[in-house]
Amino acid sequence: MPGSILMLSGPVGAGKSAIAVELAALSPGPTVRIEGDDFWFFIVRSGPDHSRAKGFGTVMRAMTAAAAQYARDGYEVILDFSIPPWAAERLKAFAARAEAPLHYVVVRPSLAVCKARAAARAEGTIADYGPYRELYDAFDASPTDIVSDDAADAATLAERIRAAVDAGAFRVA
Repeated sequence: MPGSILMLSGPVGAGKSAIAVELAALSPGPTVRIEGDDFWFFIVRSGPDHSRAKGFGTVMRAMTAAAAQYARDGYEVILDFSIPPWAAERLKAFAARAEAPLHYVVVRPSLAVCKARAAARAEGTIADYGPYRELYDAFDASPTDIVSDDAADAATLAERIRAAVDAGAFRVA
């Protein structure tokens, strides 16, 4: 029996990784948690024709292929990565190839919260959020998929997302 894929997306500093850990703990069955940023580290050397945009496409294809295989083998996959709405347009086709139910959830707290979290990271601290502002703004495009709450902690947001997903919300295909 196939599993499912829950794509947890949002801007840098949204709290996706912390929520993904909590969601995995709430998962009712076999679960895989994929942190998409890890796929960047697989690229150890790129050539002059490999731009960041080209790398983004490669990372997206690699992590979604991994997620699809785990889902086909019966796991619930929680995929944590900043997948902007313009890339999410391809999710229906991906869900069909994955042969698994797909849910797309955007976590988008206020800009101030994202900036503060990015600056307070233990690793990969982002002191200047300026280069990420455009990505933050890109997540305005899909208000029906957005979970936005500056006050709730990761465990509370995970409980809300789990309940909504179990009720059929955020379903792409």
